[in-house]
Amino acid sequence: VRGMDVSGTVFWVNGDLVPAERATASARDHGLVVGDGVFEAVKVVQGETFALHRHLERMTRSAAGMGLSGFDPAAVRAAAHAVIEANRGLLTSAYDLLRITFTAGPGVLGSGRLDPGASTPTLILGLTPGHDPDPEVGVITVPYRRNEVGALTGLKTTSYGENVLALSQAHAAGASEAVFANTRGELCEGTGTNVFVVRDGELLTPPLSSGCLAGITRALVLEWIGAREVDLPYDALVDSDEVFLTSSARDVQPVVAVDGRPVGGGGPGPVTRAAQAAFAEGQARSLEP
Repeated sequence: VRGMDVSGTVFWVNGDLVPAERATASARDHGLVVGDGVFEAVKVVQGETFALHRHLERMTRSAAGMGLSGFDPAAVRAAAHAVIEANRGLLTSAYDLLRITFTAGPGVLGSGRLDPGASTPTLILGLTPGHDPDPEVGVITVPYRRNEVGALTGLKTTSYGENVLALSQAHAAGASEAVFANTRGELCEGTGTNVFVVRDGELLTPPLSSGCLAGITRALVLEWIGAREVDLPYDALVDSDEVFLTSSARDVQPVVAVDGRPVGGGGPGPVTRAAQAAFAEGQARSLEP
């Protein structure tokens, strides 16, 4: 979504629908100051959200894990409907993206939070029209490590500085994504993706205990297609027969190169193609799986 123009869209900010130029938060918002917030990115298919219930369930868990009070899934669902209706004329693809951000709200210019009840949370929803994913991508490995026992492990928070840095390095290398190992040297996840590999014909993916996020698309692939969750060496990224990424912005996306070296035969493999087809079929059955 590099270079995507959202200037003509309408945002939801704390109960109001406002044009992009007025979609602002306080300079003291703790989400801005120290990343004290959580978020979700929800695929919108021809103006209809996909798997919104699952996203809101995960966002509820993330907010609770961050100790953020006041998150109301029903209110967020209503806000999502309102902002989609306000932008419906721009939502004409099968790959629009709804961003939901919830933060602790205005606070101090530091890590400490205000006393409970002394601040009002911030809720912002915005849309990125037409973010069609590439049909196949390259990824890079990075020297950084995911902390599988960190305070934020498993939470989808706005503290994304590490991901920004790694992804910028991927883009500079002509790749689409950077993939991390965890502190044990095991394959973990990408900056905004989960990773699946095919070895000896078997579809495998790191377990949540690796420190990876419980991705919505990852879960659907496990349910609809089947894969074995197993600890994998980081090298599995470079010596597997097939590799693919999953995320709400990518669905099932083939990886054809790692650090510039081809994966398998250098093109999407049969297991990946079957996974893509099965995922498309599952989405066609229901937009709220």
